[in-house]
Amino acid sequence: MTRTRLLAMAALTTTATIMLHNAVVSAGPDPASDTPVVTDSRYQKPSDDELRKRLTPLQYDVTQHEATERAFDNEYWGNKEPGIYVDIVSGEPLFSSTDKFKSGTGWPSFTRPIQSNAINEHTDTRFFMKRTELKSRIAQSHLGHVFDDGPKPTGLRYCINSASLRFIAKDDLEKEGYGEFLELFK
Repeated sequence: MTRTRLLAMAALTTTATIMLHNAVVSAGPDPASDTPVVTDSRYQKPSDDELRKRLTPLQYDVTQHEATERAFDNEYWGNKEPGIYVDIVSGEPLFSSTDKFKSGTGWPSFTRPIQSNAINEHTDTRFFMKRTELKSRIAQSHLGHVFDDGPKPTGLRYCINSASLRFIAKDDLEKEGYGEFLELFK
């Protein structure tokens, strides 16, 4: 197959994926509607100078420059502990371990965000393909991408860089100021 045909097929597949994703997202009630509402004022994006001091070089490159960490060589891909995952930059809650699954990709994968409005989607056309990039709502941290090859109930796979996350164990939620999310684990 010629390169042109391969690129055309990839573009068609990506377009179909995005259309399917949009249809699934708009098809029914919000799957995370019972999740507590997060107040924006609790979470802020620090200055660039503060981020450079606080984050590792990999965390900074992933969240601020849309880098990707190595598969199977990251902090949370194999984490099975109950808890929530928050934006490493702002602390905004993003995902719950109750929606995490083993995708075999080497990155943490989730069927949905902890709240439907926790994530912003953007079209990513780098590397000769069209994908749906995910960014955190408040800090606009690059998180990863969403694909339509996930398990039920959503059929989606939120493929996320560990470097963009901080894990808060269920037993530490109250102490860390995320006690309202304990109800997810009852």
